[in-house]
Amino acid sequence: MTPVVRLLPFLCVSLILSGCAANDLAIKRQAESEAKIEFLIQSSKKAEQRHNELASTQHDQDGRIQSLAVEIKQLREDNRELRTSGDELKVLVGRLTQQLQTPKVEIVNQPSSADVTKDSGPPAEYLKAFGLYSANNFAAAIASFDSFLKNSPQSDYSANALYWVGECYYSLSDMSNAKTAFMKVADSYPNSAKVPDALLKLGYTFGALNEKDKATALFEKIITSYPSSRAAIKARERLNAR
Repeated sequence: MTPVVRLLPFLCVSLILSGCAANDLAIKRQAESEAKIEFLIQSSKKAEQRHNELASTQHDQDGRIQSLAVEIKQLREDNRELRTSGDELKVLVGRLTQQLQTPKVEIVNQPSSADVTKDSGPPAEYLKAFGLYSANNFAAAIASFDSFLKNSPQSDYSANALYWVGECYYSLSDMSNAKTAFMKVADSYPNSAKVPDALLKLGYTFGALNEKDKATALFEKIITSYPSSRAAIKARERLNAR
């Protein structure tokens, strides 16, 4: 047997081993490539998930910002209402102070209560009720205003008293009674200067009762019927905020 023949089996084994080693290396590299691909796929999914979470967070933040903007606007409106109420209270207190400071003079032919006009100032019973409202004692204010309305149904301040009854119920979140009071102001005292404010607060009340269509119709009516009133300005603001 020649040396080449004797080496032939060893060469075959070497070739086989080399082939196996190359195959194992290829398999290893393929596995590494697949692992990298899987890693990239998972990274991509995580990135997409994170993007969606950020988008959702941004959407929630936008919603909160819009909600805060609406709340701020409402607070500003409420603040203007409080200032208006405060101005009215100052006028009433000023008139009452003048009445108290005026020297009492006995009048022989004193006019009856029916002859007393609005120029003489608010009646003491009305001032008492308004004082209770201003002190946030709403339940007592309602009873006091109701007593005034019962005792002086034809007073020049009857419409105002009924309006403030509605405000008391509104402040107590008793929307059903608030609605009744505000509607009665418009129905019973159609020529009163308080009608635009009563209709405006009636619109607010409908909004609180989730009767949006009725609220919108009232705001539009205020703008059409009382275009130069403060109530019309606030009605436009409510419509624009929707």
